[in-house]
Amino acid sequence: MPTPSAQVPLTPPAQVAMGSDLTVNNVEVVYHDIIQVLRGVSLTVRAGRVTSLLGTNGAGKTTTLRAISGLLKPENGKIREGTVTFEGRNLSGLGGTEVVKAGVVQVPEGRRVFKHLSVEENLRAGAILGRGHWPSDLERIYSYFPKLAGLRHKQAGYTSGGEQQMIAIGRALMAHPKVLLLDEPSLGLAPLLVAEIFDNVRQINREEGVGVLVVEQNASIALRHSDYGYVMEGGRIVMEGESAALADNPDVKEFYLGVTEQGGRKSFREVKSYKRRKRWM
Repeated sequence: MPTPSAQVPLTPPAQVAMGSDLTVNNVEVVYHDIIQVLRGVSLTVRAGRVTSLLGTNGAGKTTTLRAISGLLKPENGKIREGTVTFEGRNLSGLGGTEVVKAGVVQVPEGRRVFKHLSVEENLRAGAILGRGHWPSDLERIYSYFPKLAGLRHKQAGYTSGGEQQMIAIGRALMAHPKVLLLDEPSLGLAPLLVAEIFDNVRQINREEGVGVLVVEQNASIALRHSDYGYVMEGGRIVMEGESAALADNPDVKEFYLGVTEQGGRKSFREVKSYKRRKRWM
């Protein structure tokens, strides 16, 4: 784990407009009008910065992304209280297409590429809104993910998991997002591929000024590549702070990185019982 001094704070690019933060304010989400998953969640994705949302399975991370991106309705979910705003506009209750038009685009967990289409056809699908100029946009995506350039005519279903994650991110970038939502980009990938994907995301963030909210269980790499972080448990935000400070927090070290205050690494059996001992609960 890098020390806080190893973290390089990001200065948002000059082209990022002030007041273009994405804000989730006291949001409650229920499924089937019965099951409450989010309980007063509030967070901010600053313009031009990478924000991480950490938590275990079932904490409510994916539901938070769905509440932002307008994808609750297909899952029989809805925002019961609170608001999601971006650039002064209330996105609460809008459908996914309208949220994308507003500039907020989600890359779902599990990649979900169109397996029967080629790599390039998958990327072109992201340009459906007609923003930009897709031939030059394709070359822009290939500059971030050079590996895809050599696979442009290959059927996406025959590419590797890491390549499919690159396709999914590239497809989202074709819509020219102002905020990119990433749901578990490291899922099922080898460590070297995970590092490559996060390096690509950081490069996109720096060069294009795209705000990023990344949901991750891999706390170590998420904090290494983000500027600010939130920790979620039981549908609530239980901790937040600059990523360097969270990475150095003893609770985060113990419960998410598996490292004790003495510097050793805890066994799986010890880490498994963390819920009974969390000081923030």
